[in-house]
Amino acid sequence: MLTETTRQTIHDLVAAKKHLPGALLPILHDIQDAVGYIPSQALNDIALQLNLSRAEVHGVVTFYHFFRHEPVGQQVVQICRAEACQSMGAEKLWDHACSRLQTQGGTTADGAVTLEPVYCLGLCSSSPAMVVDDKLHARVDADKFDRLVAAARSGA
Repeated sequence: MLTETTRQTIHDLVAAKKHLPGALLPILHDIQDAVGYIPSQALNDIALQLNLSRAEVHGVVTFYHFFRHEPVGQQVVQICRAEACQSMGAEKLWDHACSRLQTQGGTTADGAVTLEPVYCLGLCSSSPAMVVDDKLHARVDADKFDRLVAAARSGA
């Protein structure tokens, strides 16, 4: 269930850009930036404002892997799982991250961290790579992972 504040935020974001050609993608990015994800309860409202079907909006949200369908933790950690990173230890890093955060991907029980796989961060020559709260990190091993996540959790 969406709060009235969230519903109004989404309405305002759609209204601000609905006049633009191809407005759906920029609007969805704005919603995710403001709310943290694209609430399924908002798809009908978005569609109505843009004169689209709910199915069209749903199709775009589910086609692009970037869009989240549920709230994320306070920190978002993404580990590259593409081939170059795999060849340099990304699977071992992923296993360590899952063990350390006690999740197999997704958000930790305390809501602090969301762990997500991604497929290529463009740091192939410096792999394995990961992102912590939109900041790229290269040559990540278990120790570096622990330091980066601890720093993010402490706000450093």
